[in-house]
Amino acid sequence: MMQDWNGYRDALLVRVRDFAKQTPDVIRGLATIEHAAVKTGHLEPKVHELIALAVAVTTRCDGCISVHTQKAVEHGATIGEISEALGVAVALNAGAVLTYSARVIEAHAQLVNS
Repeated sequence: MMQDWNGYRDALLVRVRDFAKQTPDVIRGLATIEHAAVKTGHLEPKVHELIALAVAVTTRCDGCISVHTQKAVEHGATIGEISEALGVAVALNAGAVLTYSARVIEAHAQLVNS
């Protein structure tokens, strides 16, 4: 096992509650953003969680992974659906590398042609 995600999530949430006691306005602000993101109801909750997991992986947020994996499962996401969302994240990151590689080629061209 790489990590005890259930234990990690439980410990994380304890520390988040400690942080919330010190900075309640920050937590309220985050809650406002989270509620605003789902307010329109155009996407099903499971889809929100699949998007959250793809973003969590690309931002390398273990806390996000633990929380949103649990929420995705609670909303009925299968391992196949989660894997497809993660595949999109892998592809998007590869695309970003390709885009930034083109920037390197351009920078090189400007150096050798100046």
